[in-house]
Amino acid sequence: MAVDRLLPEVEYHPPAGPAVLFTRLKVTAADERVFLGKLAVLAALVCVGAVLALRRDVWAAGAGIVLLAAMFTHAVELQHQCLHHSAFRRALPHRLVGVPLGMPLLVVYSHYRVRHLQHHRYLGTPQDTEFFGFDTRGPLTFRALLRGLLDYPRLGAVAADVVRAATGRWTYAFGQIAPAMRRRIVTEHILLGAAVLGAVVLTVLGHGGYVLRLWMLPLLLAVPLHFLVELPEHLLCDPETTDVLRNTRSIKGNRLSTWFTNGNNLHIEHHAAMTVPINRLGERHEETRAFAVHVERGYADFYRLLWQALRNRPADS
Repeated sequence: MAVDRLLPEVEYHPPAGPAVLFTRLKVTAADERVFLGKLAVLAALVCVGAVLALRRDVWAAGAGIVLLAAMFTHAVELQHQCLHHSAFRRALPHRLVGVPLGMPLLVVYSHYRVRHLQHHRYLGTPQDTEFFGFDTRGPLTFRALLRGLLDYPRLGAVAADVVRAATGRWTYAFGQIAPAMRRRIVTEHILLGAAVLGAVVLTVLGHGGYVLRLWMLPLLLAVPLHFLVELPEHLLCDPETTDVLRNTRSIKGNRLSTWFTNGNNLHIEHHAAMTVPINRLGERHEETRAFAVHVERGYADFYRLLWQALRNRPADS
């Protein structure tokens, strides 16, 4: 059976415990306005980053490149909400908005969507297929973390998929998908390829400085930045259970981290009811604190735990 026909929300129902955490909610007009506001903030900050990145002053240009890298990362977190159709009241705008949000970081929306929804369905099982390459179930070593931090081979894999899509050879490697979903994924790979080709043409025409400062350098920085945002979600949790209260982590964070990750810090709340609008997840955090195992106050707390786990790992690992 096609994977994209097997993706209704999977909910965990404990015999006793949270009353609200696993409850679904529909997207309202107010939720939609919140997401549109986030898109407006993203657009404004991208414009500021672009202006700074093109300045002659090296410090201003560096600040602009870093800001663009941060916005590439933030855009993928907004795309993540589109994957779950929890940003708009209708389905169509999610793809229309989600496709361009992922392009700067070379994330193909429909491909990400299929694999990510499989991740939600199969979390805690060998069939888990998280889209980004670092496997939190594997041995925790400095080498593995460094490989995930500098996951530039993923960019080459995307380029290879673009070529396969353009030549009619692209296939899905993690099960069967419906022909319509395959066409969507192929089309979006070709659109990404067209964008890359446009950047190459601009470079050949003598405008490579724009491409370098506005896309290539921010992309190189965004790869490790995105890794650091995603890493806490399931690392150092229990990978052998399907219980979201034990296999996932939430981080309360502050307003800045919650905005930057687009609520991905509240990851237990998200896995418990994945179609709930992201801006509503904070209402459920008190229950998460009461019933879940892995709940941190901030990202600094998680990275301290990670450092301790690395220091205490067996000597032969």
